[in-house]
Amino acid sequence: MNPEFSTPLLVVLIVALCTFATRFLPFALFGGGKEVPAIVKSLGVLLPPAVIAILVVYCLKGVNFMIPPNGFPEFIAIGIVAFLHIWKRNNLLSIGGGTVAYMLLVQMVFV
Repeated sequence: MNPEFSTPLLVVLIVALCTFATRFLPFALFGGGKEVPAIVKSLGVLLPPAVIAILVVYCLKGVNFMIPPNGFPEFIAIGIVAFLHIWKRNNLLSIGGGTVAYMLLVQMVFV
């Protein structure tokens, strides 16, 4: 088989298998009325806010407070995300609204 064809095909198959496995395993392990272990329940509660906190830190790592606009677009967008999330409790709306606000701020306001 031609390597130019087989390599991408192999990559797609491996990615598809890994995706299927990550979707199937929770049902195989905890499906059928089995009790979910306490550690898994606590991870389900603790991990989402931890991941968001890590993403905020990662997004702000390149902000230089000594060079204009001194991080204003980033902090305004974070405020918008927080407001939308507290108001509607919708992750898609919060992230989407914050992204749109940030892009408008950096391309139209803080040029």
